[in-house]
Amino acid sequence: MRGITRTFPGVRALDDVNLDVRRGEIHAICGENGAGKSTLMKVLSGVHPHGSYSGSIEFDGAECEFSSIRDSERLGIVIIHQELALCPQLSIAENIFLGNEVARAGLVDWNRTNHEAAALLRRVGLAEHPVTPVNDLGVGKQQLVEIAKALSKSVRLLILDEPTAALNDSDSEHLLGLLRQLRDQGVTCVIISHKLNEVMAIADSVTVLRDGRTVTSFPAAEATEDQIISAMVGRDLSHRFPPHTSTVGEEVLRISDWTVHSPTQAGRVVVDHANLVLRRGEIVGLAGLMGAGRTELAMSVFGRSYGTDISGRIVKDGKEIHPRSVRDAIRHGIAYVTEDRKRYGLNLIDSIRRNVSAAGLDRLSTRGWVNEHEEDRVATEYQRRMNIRAPNVRVVTGKLSGGNQQKVVLSKWLLTDPDVLILDEPTRGIDVGAKYEIYTIINQLADEGKAVLVISSELPELLGLCDRIYALSRGRITGEVTRAEATQERLMQYMTRESA
Repeated sequence: MRGITRTFPGVRALDDVNLDVRRGEIHAICGENGAGKSTLMKVLSGVHPHGSYSGSIEFDGAECEFSSIRDSERLGIVIIHQELALCPQLSIAENIFLGNEVARAGLVDWNRTNHEAAALLRRVGLAEHPVTPVNDLGVGKQQLVEIAKALSKSVRLLILDEPTAALNDSDSEHLLGLLRQLRDQGVTCVIISHKLNEVMAIADSVTVLRDGRTVTSFPAAEATEDQIISAMVGRDLSHRFPPHTSTVGEEVLRISDWTVHSPTQAGRVVVDHANLVLRRGEIVGLAGLMGAGRTELAMSVFGRSYGTDISGRIVKDGKEIHPRSVRDAIRHGIAYVTEDRKRYGLNLIDSIRRNVSAAGLDRLSTRGWVNEHEEDRVATEYQRRMNIRAPNVRVVTGKLSGGNQQKVVLSKWLLTDPDVLILDEPTRGIDVGAKYEIYTIINQLADEGKAVLVISSELPELLGLCDRIYALSRGRITGEVTRAEATQERLMQYMTRESA
């Protein structure tokens, strides 16, 4: 790719970008959110057609002008987006061949479809029957279905945008192993990832983008994580977490004997007699493996928005409360920032202003009418305070980078002025520079006297950010450690215990 420039209204997303990828390698593209990584790959795959950008693309020695994604797929260039493009109600086989059906005389040949799908599933190491609905699969298995779909198109260049962002460690390792196998079979891969440890483990070459420009390219074996970070953010990040000393105040929330049952599996206990204490000015972590019940615990406390047959006590500021709805939880000063901001946290087709005001409209309205001038003023103030990078608050939220979207979600809940803020995977899918900004905001919230509960799958994040950490295993709190006592090994011991 040579001299690729792509502009959107008011934004130059790519500015004279160059990229070279060699046949049979895994090439990683790194950069902060908004650096232009996904836009560059959309240009390469025909999502942004020829004519919408300037510059040239050469594939296997021939110049290419893709007018659609079908044009790039005919040459074997296939992209898998971060938001998986699968139809949940259709079977695995139907998804694999959707738009590329195995047909005879205009009719789908289902025997051959399922037979070929089974062969592709074996190739990606997925032990599922081809007629299984995609809706029944976890995210890790759905990612493998996407790769099987790419293989069905005789892929020669596979592009993966944040393929492990939503996967647990075992699913991530399986996927990375599969990419190594594909490389050995002659499939070239381009991978966008914020997980630098994975980049270092799998990539042959690395290209770094910053502010829509190519900063550098180098063999992965010649680089360190710190060098990649420095190239990404344009400065040395000797400390990945901002320095902070908490001033812990009085107890604000106590959760006692909290038990939650699954709403879909009768009799299954998801959270089992959990006990937590949160204090003003304190950042508390909640660690646990996938399926331990972390999100279920948080959502059940937040107005019983998850679970059934819930028992236990919530005491806030010394008085027992009974938040039976999200509205009740907000009224009691509890806020919950979901782990899935795109699906549950934001309205991506609406403006920053409308998203910021969504949970606090009662503060901006009189007799049921929203004061739009006040809504605009408040949203603009949060844009400034949270450093949300956008021309103004009328910009559609879906056009923002992941880090800026996360700041909009935080702004929405801060408008409700909570005493307790529960952050579920607050830095998932955002780059190291944006993470630093989010950490700084979390520290500021603690300094304002709020009690902050951080749920994270990244143990280094909890160790670097939190004053105290609880560990959860199979729905039970199995341990509690202070920052001084905490290590990854100790937390993992608690996280894998059968009981406290």
